[in-house]
Amino acid sequence: MELRDIEIFLTLAEELHFTRTAERLRVSPARISQAIRKQERQVGAQLFARTSRSVRLTAIGEQLYRDLRPAYRELCAGLERARLAAQGKIDVLSVGMLPCNAYDLRPYWEAFRARHPQWGLRIRHNPFIHPFEPLRNGDVDVLVSWLPIEEPDFTVGPVVFTEPRVLLAAPEHELAARSSVSIEAFGEFGALSAAVPLPDYWEDAFIPFYTPSGRLIQRGPAVGQLDDILTLVGTGEAVHHLGAHVARYHARPDVRFVPIDDVPRLRWGLIWRAEAECERILALARVVRDLGPVAL
Repeated sequence: MELRDIEIFLTLAEELHFTRTAERLRVSPARISQAIRKQERQVGAQLFARTSRSVRLTAIGEQLYRDLRPAYRELCAGLERARLAAQGKIDVLSVGMLPCNAYDLRPYWEAFRARHPQWGLRIRHNPFIHPFEPLRNGDVDVLVSWLPIEEPDFTVGPVVFTEPRVLLAAPEHELAARSSVSIEAFGEFGALSAAVPLPDYWEDAFIPFYTPSGRLIQRGPAVGQLDDILTLVGTGEAVHHLGAHVARYHARPDVRFVPIDDVPRLRWGLIWRAEAECERILALARVVRDLGPVAL
């Protein structure tokens, strides 16, 4: 089994969705299907049970995932160490980004690299579905996440930025032409739901379950990534609620972004696994504290 095929298998085992796997790996869904069929022929058994509505690991697939995952991580780590050595660096700090505005945070990245040339810095997208898994399994060292975080195994570091919130609606929606809206609007129109459950306290901090007047904010169709949100909003199937940076990084003709004028600013901060705390993580936290939150 080639390294790329192993990556495809592991990613599909995590996403359990062929299209999301293809998008994450930047290949076609046909390439994913081809690789999985090839692996199943090599193993001699099905690794995934597929229906028109779901994908799940078989018992043999689960066993293979447990066996391959640590070996793949060690192999990737060895290759990364070799690349770092070739660049004269001794280690790398990997940062996962739940928001999509890594560009706004360049002052932190530039200061970290200037202060610590002996270390590499890698910035990666982090999905909001199973958001803490990459941190817990060691794929990233630090996560930029919305706050608060109440996970007992995590340390919460400094705030990196705060931002207003916006409502997303299709251009023809009755809310789209307004100069601003109240969070009470979601009591009437609802919001999208996550494809898998998020911690209640964490979801409520992003999109409340109730408006200030006590109206339930109904959850609509389930989404697994930002493109799902934009598509459902753009086709008029739903309205939604996000941080305002999305309006700058994902402007498109079928979505209007309307400021929400009566909610606190969304707070984003650094978090990391307490047991994995190291000098690289603390160095980035010092940079953020020294520079202060980015103004958005």
